[in-house]
Amino acid sequence: MRGYKAISLWAEDLGQKARARFRCCYRNRRYEVLTRVDPDALDRALQRWNAQQGAADEGLAIDAKTICNAIDAEGRQAHILGVVGHQSQTCHTPKKSEPCP
Repeated sequence: MRGYKAISLWAEDLGQKARARFRCCYRNRRYEVLTRVDPDALDRALQRWNAQQGAADEGLAIDAKTICNAIDAEGRQAHILGVVGHQSQTCHTPKKSEPCP
């Protein structure tokens, strides 16, 4: 698929068995594919965060991964988040983040 909308439509068409194979998030006895995020609220939050870092990058490259078979002592799967400033070329998240709810 090309573009966010096409990918979203494809993902919404997946059945529960396909979502399970893709290891989608399991909530309320159903596999969920995508979480809705208000793009304006996300943009404001990222701008505030960028300002707090003092880098004042105009753009941020953000990537997140869930690491399979990496379970902590409390039984939670490990997640990593990478944020790199385009102008400063600084990695702002070189450490493990707090667990997500």
